[in-house]
Amino acid sequence: MRIGLDIMGSDHGPEVTVRGAVLAASELAADVRQVLIGDKVRILELLEAEGADPALFDIVPSENDITMNDNPTKALQTKPRSSISIGFQLMKEGKIDGFASTGNTGAMLVGSIFSVKPIPGVLRPCIPTLVPKEKGGIGVLLDVGANADCKPDVLSQFGLLGAMLAKHVYHIVDPKVGLLNIGEEAKKGDLLRQAAHTVMSEHDAYRFVGNVEGRDLFTDKADVMVCDGFTGNVILKVIEGFHDLLEDHGVDDPFLHRFNYENYGGLPVLGVNGNVIIGHGISNDIAIKSMVLATRDVVESRLSERIREALS
Repeated sequence: MRIGLDIMGSDHGPEVTVRGAVLAASELAADVRQVLIGDKVRILELLEAEGADPALFDIVPSENDITMNDNPTKALQTKPRSSISIGFQLMKEGKIDGFASTGNTGAMLVGSIFSVKPIPGVLRPCIPTLVPKEKGGIGVLLDVGANADCKPDVLSQFGLLGAMLAKHVYHIVDPKVGLLNIGEEAKKGDLLRQAAHTVMSEHDAYRFVGNVEGRDLFTDKADVMVCDGFTGNVILKVIEGFHDLLEDHGVDDPFLHRFNYENYGGLPVLGVNGNVIIGHGISNDIAIKSMVLATRDVVESRLSERIREALS
């Protein structure tokens, strides 16, 4: 297995990403190799500073890298030698099995759709996130930003994509899928949610448990919670902000610690022909390590292949 890692995408510079790669290397099997994409001279300097053997990694040089301020579509067109562009090119050529980055999220999503391309039958690729459950385990919330506007059949398919992620990567047996809404009754919510409820009720590829409310996010009512990307992104940012606020106020609780993004590192773009993992731009070295390990888990799960089989 070969995992491509964008060294240049971190908000904190390549130092943090290289350190995370070194930490991940100590936990990866011998047949898993990291391909570091970025400034080769700087990468070699940082590996030496970490006391790591450069021979344990493959290094692919990049230049004119994409920044957080770049327009995603334009940057991919005008910066073919950037670390993100090279990562997607390596995926297309079959030279890496997964590609992970904490860089420009828009560029990662655009590259996933126009370079790797959606799996046939996927209406809209989406981005999930993980939500810790009060009684242990995790839940999947999607979409959290890729699709601000959705149609009922798109939300229904998110249920399938989320259920497959929960089952094959996080080993949740027969995951329960819920539609995030403002009430439990089938006729609650706006026209989109009402129509989506009808479509999801008729879906036989996953176990639909009906509407779930915001207060159910951390309970066992549903393992997969479906919403449009606008709603999901607002929820995600509220959770992140509230977590940071409680920590700033000195709250020390085991359940609160499970919200720390370091634990998860990154999550796959669901519905594309490849294993593309997006991490948080502010990730520290621990989170980078977790992102690399998450990429390994997604590759091993054959998630993209399983989605392709389910839709065929």
